[in-house]
Amino acid sequence: MQKGSWRVVEPAVATKGLVQRYGRKVVLNNLDLVVRSKGITGIVGPNGAGKTTLLSTVATLMQPAGGEMSIIGLNPTRRQERKEIRQRSSFLPQSFGYIPKFTVKEFVGYAGWLKGIPSARIDQAVSDAIEYVSLTEKADQPMGRLSGGMIRRVGIASALVNSPEILILDEPTVGLDPRQRLDFRTVIKGLGETSTVLLSTHLIEDIAATCKDVLVIQDGAVMFSGDTKELAQAGDMIGEGQSPLERGYAALIGEGEPS
Repeated sequence: MQKGSWRVVEPAVATKGLVQRYGRKVVLNNLDLVVRSKGITGIVGPNGAGKTTLLSTVATLMQPAGGEMSIIGLNPTRRQERKEIRQRSSFLPQSFGYIPKFTVKEFVGYAGWLKGIPSARIDQAVSDAIEYVSLTEKADQPMGRLSGGMIRRVGIASALVNSPEILILDEPTVGLDPRQRLDFRTVIKGLGETSTVLLSTHLIEDIAATCKDVLVIQDGAVMFSGDTKELAQAGDMIGEGQSPLERGYAALIGEGEPS
């Protein structure tokens, strides 16, 4: 993938007292966090902890209900700055819709058009994104004829087509078999060299294999923020879990593994 021409801003994401609600229910409760630029940050926590809500807020799909938020140095509550954030980032939800008759090339091209890629550059951008996820031979194949693992890779290509400064992935390995998960991790690991990647998952092994930093979220608040070694050290005094990261997670959350 070609690097984007974005100016790197440090930190990539910062919040102070962030509040997010669904109706009257508070989902994110005075959440403070800092995500540094470049590298892969994993977000893990129990079901209902607020992971998807946090990612949706960073992706500007939801406006903060309170507190302060900065994304690549921009304020998402301001219309023009929110527009720029969307041009410089990409969000791949856990599940996404597509038209089965669309070819891989058409689907990724449509994503590029939505991101405002100039017509003079879009063909090359689409080709590069498809090549990055090793689907060049399937570029003219209809989406409806692809396997679940290939569909997920097409989704990644559509998220990469604008060479985003921030890539946001919500439960990207759900539904993938072990072989597909390994392939996915290989694709993702290279992205942290040029982009900031936020990856929510319920699989500790995904964190161990791909992430440099970890956020542990529970009840809408950050319980831990640090690198994977620090999370492993948090579990040194307990015996639960099959790996150091699982023990660290259990020490913070009080469960054997995330939901």
